[in-house]
Amino acid sequence: MTENKKYETLQEFWPFYLREHSNKMNRVFHFIGTTCALVFIVSAIFYLNAWYLLGALFSGYFFAWIGHFFLEKNRPATFIYPFKSFVSDWRMYFCTITGQLGKELQKAGVK
Repeated sequence: MTENKKYETLQEFWPFYLREHSNKMNRVFHFIGTTCALVFIVSAIFYLNAWYLLGALFSGYFFAWIGHFFLEKNRPATFIYPFKSFVSDWRMYFCTITGQLGKELQKAGVK
């Protein structure tokens, strides 16, 4: 991570989270992983099989960590802020599919 500040709220964490995802391909990897996780979650509900939740967990983190370690070359924020990172990942996902991510990135100072 590039900052040493302690984030108390999701509101103040969000710009930091976006800056930690400044590499577009890292965001693509997150989007793929979150989409896969969503498919596994829906499958768990549809088939009434909790084992699919392991697939959701694995796929979400697998793609995200590839993006961080190999593309962004930073440490995932989830290691220090697991809940805030989890919520922010879903927020970034929905901002992407609703076309709002560019505006959010700009507000956070990501070029």
